[in-house]
Amino acid sequence: MNYVIAFSHERYHDIFSNMPKRAGREFVILYGKDALTFEKLSEIKPRYVLFPHWSYVIPSEIHENFECIIFHMTDVPFGRGGSPLQNLISRGIYETKISALKCSAVIDAGPVYMKRPLSLYSLAEEIYIRAGKLIKEMIIEIIEKEPVPVEQKSDPAYFARRKPNDGNIAPLKELNEVFDYIRMLDADGYPNAFLETEYFKLEFQRPALKSGKVVADVIITQKQRGKDE
Repeated sequence: MNYVIAFSHERYHDIFSNMPKRAGREFVILYGKDALTFEKLSEIKPRYVLFPHWSYVIPSEIHENFECIIFHMTDVPFGRGGSPLQNLISRGIYETKISALKCSAVIDAGPVYMKRPLSLYSLAEEIYIRAGKLIKEMIIEIIEKEPVPVEQKSDPAYFARRKPNDGNIAPLKELNEVFDYIRMLDADGYPNAFLETEYFKLEFQRPALKSGKVVADVIITQKQRGKDE
């Protein structure tokens, strides 16, 4: 039996490159958007196509012809949509679930195979790695038990994908909010939380919340100035 594991960030290579070997079980790893094609999947003929972390729309010809399972970092139908980690933390939500759901034409609306709890404390990069290890366990369980997915029932709540400018901490009023913004964006591939002055941009990493203050690393860059300045 063949299984495809597709992801769009290299942090998952180490986690999924050593899936447990069983007789008659073969895992094919596809990394990046260009690697995932209908023609490639037709050659592999996978039982499941599993997406631990995928940043692109899955083409209809793929999810309509193969059983595609995505892993979403919310307790769906709450939190359908983009940037789930950042949207949760910015709302003061620190415990969530990883939902394994069947890919459908409507984003994050497919039936659910299983859910597992996940803590959102620590830096974003650490959370993503922890989530990846949990998803690996979920994938093994799905392959071994082949659960029947159950339709989502309650009313959905949607998240909008966050933009780089949403990381501006200038409007924040509480230190714990500043801490959360810095840590929730402290991951490879994400724009850091920042402040701007007339001439400089300050970007923050590795925060620690201490009594009456947030301690963090800061990167200061010179902003480009107009020709007349």
